[in-house]
Amino acid sequence: MERTAPLLNLSSHGIIRNSPDSKKGDLLLPFYEKPRQKRIPRIKAVLSHCLYKRALIWFLVSLALITLVLSQSRNVAVFRLVEYARGKTPDVLDTSKTTGNGSQAAEDDTSADIVVVHTGHDSQKPTVEVQVDELNQEEDRKEREEFEKEANEKPWLRYPHLDGYFHGLKTLVKVSDLVPEYPNTTDAAPLPAPLNKKARLPRPSVYNPYKTAGRDVKTCYLDKSKRIRAPDMYAFDGVPQHMPDAVLGSYEIFGMRDDVCFDRFGRFGPYGLGYRQQEGGLDVGQETEDSGNALVWADSGKINYTKVDWGEAQDSCSEANKDRLLALDPMSGELPKSMSDRRGKKPRQAVVVRCYTGFAWTSLAVVNFRALITELSLKSGGEYTVHILLHVLDNDEPIWADDSVYQRLLDANIPAEFQSLVTAWSEAQMELFYPGEFQDMYDNPSGEAIHGVYRSAHLPLQVFASQHAEYEYFWNWEMDMRYLGNYFELLDRIGRWADSQPRRLMWERNERYYIPSYHGSWDNFTQTVANDHAQSGRQAIFGPVEYEDRKPLRFEERGESALPDDCGAGHDAARCGVGEGADLITFDPIFDIAHSGWVFSNDIVGYENPSDEKPPRRSAIVTAGRLSRRLLLAMHEEVWRHHRTMFSEMFPSSVALHHGFKAVYAPHPVFMDRAWTPAGSSVDAVFNGGRDRSTSGTNSPFYIFNEHNHKGTSFYYNSEFSGLLWRRWLGYAQMDGRGPAGGRHGGGTLRGGHEEESQSGSSGRMCLRSMLLHPIKTEGPDA
Repeated sequence: MERTAPLLNLSSHGIIRNSPDSKKGDLLLPFYEKPRQKRIPRIKAVLSHCLYKRALIWFLVSLALITLVLSQSRNVAVFRLVEYARGKTPDVLDTSKTTGNGSQAAEDDTSADIVVVHTGHDSQKPTVEVQVDELNQEEDRKEREEFEKEANEKPWLRYPHLDGYFHGLKTLVKVSDLVPEYPNTTDAAPLPAPLNKKARLPRPSVYNPYKTAGRDVKTCYLDKSKRIRAPDMYAFDGVPQHMPDAVLGSYEIFGMRDDVCFDRFGRFGPYGLGYRQQEGGLDVGQETEDSGNALVWADSGKINYTKVDWGEAQDSCSEANKDRLLALDPMSGELPKSMSDRRGKKPRQAVVVRCYTGFAWTSLAVVNFRALITELSLKSGGEYTVHILLHVLDNDEPIWADDSVYQRLLDANIPAEFQSLVTAWSEAQMELFYPGEFQDMYDNPSGEAIHGVYRSAHLPLQVFASQHAEYEYFWNWEMDMRYLGNYFELLDRIGRWADSQPRRLMWERNERYYIPSYHGSWDNFTQTVANDHAQSGRQAIFGPVEYEDRKPLRFEERGESALPDDCGAGHDAARCGVGEGADLITFDPIFDIAHSGWVFSNDIVGYENPSDEKPPRRSAIVTAGRLSRRLLLAMHEEVWRHHRTMFSEMFPSSVALHHGFKAVYAPHPVFMDRAWTPAGSSVDAVFNGGRDRSTSGTNSPFYIFNEHNHKGTSFYYNSEFSGLLWRRWLGYAQMDGRGPAGGRHGGGTLRGGHEEESQSGSSGRMCLRSMLLHPIKTEGPDA
C-alpha cells in the first residue's frame, strides 16, 4: 500500500524511507528537553490563592506601619517585633523611659530591633492584627459573593470534589467489594480515604481482550526478521476502593471489563515509558514513583524502538493474516457485498489520526501512538490499520510535485518511526477536489473559509476514503485523545455493540445521555425513551428524511436504499438494523440542533429552500468516531456534485439522517469530578435538559451557555477534568482545583506526584479503570 503520498496523486512515487544522511540525529523530532518552567503563570497561581493573598496583605500592612513608625517622633511607644512574633506580651513599661502619654520612646541605638506600633493597653491586640482581621473578613465576603455569583450560573460548583480517583495500588479491592464514592445512595462524598491493607504492591498480569479477534490470528512482529514480537500490556485485578463509577455511559452494555485497573507502567511501559533512550525508551516516566514496575518487562524485555518502521510492521501483519481479512474483488475493485462472497471474513478498518505540521510530538504522544498501532493493528492480526492524515498548513508547499519537498516535510514534522504511515493534504488541495461556488451561507460564526479544516474537517477524510476501497470503516481519531485501557477493546466492543442496535427509535435514543444511576439497565433506558417519545407526540424517524429541496444521490437514483432488506414489509420491525454495520458511530449524543442554541447550528452551505426553511439537521460534538465508506462517499458526492456541506460536527450525522444511513451514539463510560446531588436525577436534569428530556432543542446541554457543565467530565471538547486526571495518573503533581470557587486553572492544592506517591503511608501510584480522555492539550510535570 502506498503510504507516503499526498491525497492528490499527480505523480507516482513509492514509500520514502529515512536516508542515512538525514539531518536528524535522534528518531524523535524535535529533540526533547525538559521545558523551562513558566514563571508568570506560577506567580498568577500564587496570587490567586486565598492564603497567599492574606500573607501578602499582612506583609504590606506591616511594612506600611513600620514606615509610619520610623517617620514619627521619638515619643511613640515601641515594642520588640521578636517578642510579638514569639507570641509574648511585652513587659510592663519602664516608666523612666516613657513620656507623659504612657508611650515608650525608642532609644538612639542603631542595633535596636525592628519595631511595630502599639498605641493601646498592654492587654489589647495590636492594631495591625485588627486591621488584617477586617481585611480578611472583607476578602472572605468578596470571595463568597464571587462564588455565589458563579455558582448561580454553574450549579456543579456547589458539589464536592471526588477523591476516589486518586487512591493507589495499595487500596485495590475486588469490584464486588467496591464502595464507589459516587454515585452512592447511602454515603455522601467525599468518603474518607481507605486503609492501605496491602503491605506490598499487587502484581499485574497480561491483559488480553483479543478473544473476539478469532483464534486464527497470526503473530505479528515489530521487525523484519520477526524476532521482536508485539508486546503485551498489563492490568491489575481489582480497582482502588472508593473509585467513582461512570456517571454517563456504561461498561456493561459493551461487554467491556470494569473489574480491572491500569497503572501508567502496565499501560505504557511496554511501549517505552519508564526506561532510558539508551535502552530504546523515551526517558519519560523515570522521574515518577516506579516501585515494582520491572514486572511489565519481565517477558518482552525493554524493547528498543529506534529501528521500528510501523508502516512495514503493519503491512507484514496484514499480509500474514490476509486469509482472514476481506479483500477487494479483482473485477470491481470494491469489497464484495453479499454474505456468501464474504465467507465470514473480517472487514478491514482504518484508524485515521488527524495531525498537522508543527504538532509537538512529545515523548508521551509517541508512547501513546505506539500503543495505538500495537493494540489495534499488530495484536488484532491486521484487522485495523493506523494512518496519519497530515495537514500541511502552508498552502504554498508543493507537496505533490517533488519527493524531496515531501521528505523534508516529513523529517521536520513526523518521528521517523511513523513516517511511512503519513498521507499529506492541504486546504489548497481541497479547493481542487471540490471546486465551484458554495453559496447560501446562513451563518459563519468562525469566519473561516468553507474549504478550511475548522469548518470542513471531513473533506480530506472523504477524499482519503475514496482512494482506499480496501477499508469498510474509517475511525476518525484525534491526537489529543488518550485511552486508559486497551484500544482494541474500546473500538472492537463499541463497533460490535453499534452493529447490533436496532433502527427502531434509533434517532430518539441517540439524542439522550444514558445515565445508569438514573435510568437503570439499558433495557429500562430504551423503554424510557419509548415512553418519552410517545408522550411527545412526534413522529419517529425511520429511514430517509424528506425535506424541501432534497436532492438524491446516485445510489438513490438507481432505486437503491440505505436500509437493509430485513427492514421492508413482511419483516419484524423490531429486528430492523440488528446486525447491520453502523455507518456512523459517535462518542457524544446526536442531537437535533433546531432551537438548541448550539453556536454552529446555522453554518450550512448550499441548501436552497424556497420557503427559507432550513433542512433538518443533527450534530454530535467532537468529530471522533467511526464512519463507513459508503457514508463518506455520500458526503463526498453531496460536496462535489451538489455543492452542499455543513459545519464539521454536523455534516456526517445530517447526511446520515437525510439519506437513511445507520447512525449510533455509543454511550461509553464518562466520569465526573464532582458529586452531583441528588445522584442521577440532577445529572439527568442538566445533561438531558432539552426537549422531551433529551439533549435536543431548547435548554440543550450543548447550548453555548450550558456547555460549561461538561468541563468537569472526562470527555468533551472543553473538558478540564480530563487533563487533570491524565497528568495525575502519569505521576505528576497538579493543582487539584479545590479552591472555594472551584477553579482548575492553578486553583486549589498541589497534590499527587512523586513525593506524595512515595511517602510513608501513601496508597501508591494511581490505577484507573479504562476511560477515554479528551482533550489532552498538555502533559508532563510542567503542565
